[in-house]
Amino acid sequence: MDLDLLARTAVLVALLGAAVVYGTDVFCAIVLRPALAAIDDRTLVAVTGPIHRYGDRRMPVPGVIGMAASAAAITLASMAGAWAQAMAAGTALALLLIWLALYIRVSAPINRQLTAASEAGEPLSNARALQADWDRIINARAFLQGLAVVALCVALAL
Repeated sequence: MDLDLLARTAVLVALLGAAVVYGTDVFCAIVLRPALAAIDDRTLVAVTGPIHRYGDRRMPVPGVIGMAASAAAITLASMAGAWAQAMAAGTALALLLIWLALYIRVSAPINRQLTAASEAGEPLSNARALQADWDRIINARAFLQGLAVVALCVALAL
């Protein structure tokens, strides 16, 4: 295989990984967030705890695939002299890393608290405030993932 084909394959794999996370974040922003606003706090904890437990265990796979394949695409495109493709993949990786920082700093700690309360079957006095904090960044997370998907589409088209 030549480097160009390898670079394009890496971009395609990165695109698929990022698209999974993008779709999940968009679903959360436009469906889950308003649905959760309509339920009581006890139900909120009972529902979001398992969602975050499974999400936090399973969603890193496509996320890591997207980031690792983006990094591979940068390297392979650079080696092939496809600088525009490498820059587009680099832009995607930068956006994915910003997304990761938001997730680690804001979403993950909230997810852990909601999951722990759900598993313990205990009420959480600040459940609504935690959910509001989580809701505040879901649009930004979806936007960052969407921009990363666009950047990877550009890299694929170059």
